[in-house]
Amino acid sequence: MAKTTAPSSRTPRRRVERRPVDVRGWLGGIRLSGFMVIMLGLVVLAAFVLVPTIGTYVDQRQQIAALEAAVEVSREEVAELEAQRDRWADPAYITTQARERLYYVRPGEVVYLVDNDLPPELLPQESAPVSDEVEQTRTDWMAQLVRSVAAAGLAQTVKTPTVGVPDPEPTPGATPEGTP
Repeated sequence: MAKTTAPSSRTPRRRVERRPVDVRGWLGGIRLSGFMVIMLGLVVLAAFVLVPTIGTYVDQRQQIAALEAAVEVSREEVAELEAQRDRWADPAYITTQARERLYYVRPGEVVYLVDNDLPPELLPQESAPVSDEVEQTRTDWMAQLVRSVAAAGLAQTVKTPTVGVPDPEPTPGATPEGTP
C-alpha cells in the first residue's frame, strides 16, 4: 500500500500592487438627490438634538446611582444606631458601661487601677537626668529671637528643630545682629 499525501491547503500568495486611489473619480461617481440631502440633514439635526439629551441622561443616571449609594449608607447608619439604642435599653449593658467608663463600683467592692500597663516597647524611653546646676546660655536671646523670626519668614521649606544640640559659639569680636 502506498501512502498518498493530501494536497497542500496553502495557496500561494500573490503580491498585490497598491495603486493610489483617485478621490476625484470616486467622488464624481456619487450622485445626490434632493431626498438624500433632506434625509442627511434630518440625521445631522437628530444628532444635534439627541447628543445633549443623551449626555443629560447619563449625568442624571450617575447622580441617581450616587444618591442611591448615599441612601444605602444612611440606612446602614440608621440600623447601627438602632442596634446601639437597643443595647442601651438593656440594664446589664448600662451597668457594664458605667463600671468600665466611669469606674463605678458597688458598695463594698475594692477596685484596683493599674498604671503603666503598657507593653515594654510602648513605654516612653528614659530621658537624660536633669542636672541640678543652672547653666547660662551662650547666645543673646533677643538676637536669637529676631534671627528665628526672620528665618521662619524667609524659609522655603520647613526645617525640623534639633533639640539638645547647642548653637555654634559666636566668633570673638563679632557682634550678634541687632546689638550695638
